[in-house]
Amino acid sequence: KHLGVMFLGALLFIFQNHGVLAEEGFMKTRGVQLLLNGVPYYGHGFNAYWLMYMGTDPSERVKVSSALREAKEHGLTIARTWAFADGGYRALQTSPGSYDEKTFRGLDFVISEAKKSGIKVILSLVNNYENYGGKKQYVEWARSQGQSLSSEDDFYTNSRVKGFYKNHIKTVLTRINTLTGVAYKDEPTIMAWELMNEPRCTSDPSGKTIQAWITEMASYLKSIDGNHLLEVGLEGFYGSSNPKKNPNNYQIGTDFIANNQIRDIDFATVHAYPDQWLTGAGYEDQVSFLNSWVSGHIQDAQNILKKPVLFAEFGRSLKESGYTTSQRDRIFTIVYSGIYSSARGGGAAVGGLFWQLLAEEMDNFQDGYGIVLSESSSTVGLIAEESRKLNEIRKMYARLKNIEKWKRAREVRRDRFWSGNKANGTEN
Repeated sequence: KHLGVMFLGALLFIFQNHGVLAEEGFMKTRGVQLLLNGVPYYGHGFNAYWLMYMGTDPSERVKVSSALREAKEHGLTIARTWAFADGGYRALQTSPGSYDEKTFRGLDFVISEAKKSGIKVILSLVNNYENYGGKKQYVEWARSQGQSLSSEDDFYTNSRVKGFYKNHIKTVLTRINTLTGVAYKDEPTIMAWELMNEPRCTSDPSGKTIQAWITEMASYLKSIDGNHLLEVGLEGFYGSSNPKKNPNNYQIGTDFIANNQIRDIDFATVHAYPDQWLTGAGYEDQVSFLNSWVSGHIQDAQNILKKPVLFAEFGRSLKESGYTTSQRDRIFTIVYSGIYSSARGGGAAVGGLFWQLLAEEMDNFQDGYGIVLSESSSTVGLIAEESRKLNEIRKMYARLKNIEKWKRAREVRRDRFWSGNKANGTEN
């Protein structure tokens, strides 16, 4: 009787306090689910590539803090950002193996502020494009050291360039945060590493070059850091596995299936930009494509990869004439609906990160996709609602996990009670 009263009281406590979820701990995977502290995790978040850039200047750090604070207030739990700036203004890596401590401290600040806000961070390690250096800068550095390289795609095969990149991986992962005292590889605020932002290798549409590069780099990274998850940074284009699913028959040397089947890759990513990929098509055709793109990748992650899938970038620009907020909202709704439909059934879709979050007074970073959460809009309302719905799923799993814990505890206490009574001869 007394055990039953205690159990019911504990359950009441759980149900009254289920809004508070523990955010500490390293993210893990089990089948098609992400796990945090043993509970299935469904994250809703954003891209903000500029966080380290702003964090480098103490006078601009308020933008980092305010953006993360507003994100938290809107229920956002994942931030994806750059852990690279190769050469150029406010460079992190000024030359191969040489790093600017001021910029690194900017990244330290970003991680520290994310930790305070309870936001998990995905850190991308290099860019496919020349913005912030990217693979082009790596190839140019190798050329300056006497390497004979003909293409940016030599980034994936040249031993000198691969050495530069491996050194960057090691330098970032073993960095001791000057604000927290914790090495990045030991920091649970970091959710995952990303090998490259949108890798492409058009010189080898067969996919063999990038497949080999991912295999090598993923293995190297995991040899340094066994705590964190790893993803490639893929847009989701198919290679020989199913090229007809690509927009306009894109063949860029990646394959959503083969690349994500590599053992050391923990979860898949998909990007979605129908306005960029189908520029000659009408809006309704773009919408139709997006519906298929979202559902198709969720099904493939569920049935073929058997790994979680994160929609790591999506959006619609309002920069072009005639583009409206309602059109953007429809794009967000399609992605969010696909994720939620999968998540509520325990499926492979584990969240979405819109492109991109901006703080106030960042007009020079506005690319047409930028969203300022403090500026009330219908899109911000959709973002907040998706946060609420995914958080309800997480709370449901947390309640179930706690109930199972209490059931097991009750059984242990009951067994001890009866064994103790028997020992004392008082079982009757």
